[in-house]
Amino acid sequence: MPSVSFYQAPEPAVPFRPGALVIATLANPREKIWGAILNLSPSGVSLRGVDLSSFDDFTNQIRDGEPFASGVMFFPMHRVERLELDLPEGSLPSLAQRFAQRTGQDPAPILVSEFLAPPNEDEMRNAADADRRENARKENAKEYPTPKRPAGDTTR
Repeated sequence: MPSVSFYQAPEPAVPFRPGALVIATLANPREKIWGAILNLSPSGVSLRGVDLSSFDDFTNQIRDGEPFASGVMFFPMHRVERLELDLPEGSLPSLAQRFAQRTGQDPAPILVSEFLAPPNEDEMRNAADADRRENARKENAKEYPTPKRPAGDTTR
């Protein structure tokens, strides 16, 4: 594995790329959608997924072998309050992990197969490298936390 100097600029990560599993919080009306990004642009986000309130029904449907019914949706950016990656929180599994536990299947290919080309070897290797760098950065932050400054301290 090549060493990375502390002084080298890190390669930018693109976490909100097509195929990423996310939870979208929307306004007017307020909704939460779990799914995979198909496209993200300044005009809005295209997702394939389900309303969070239907997640359990959706996983049961897939587990039972029923026909796959997940909506393809476009939300204009003015409705998007928050877009977060579907990641585990401490000991709580992500929704994708819950889906996999209940159905025995990876949700990403199911959600994007008709709309996105499968990644080639270089893209898979680059994504794995980016994940390793991000995990190393997180471990380093745990090992060497940023010291807390007293309230009102504005020195740099």
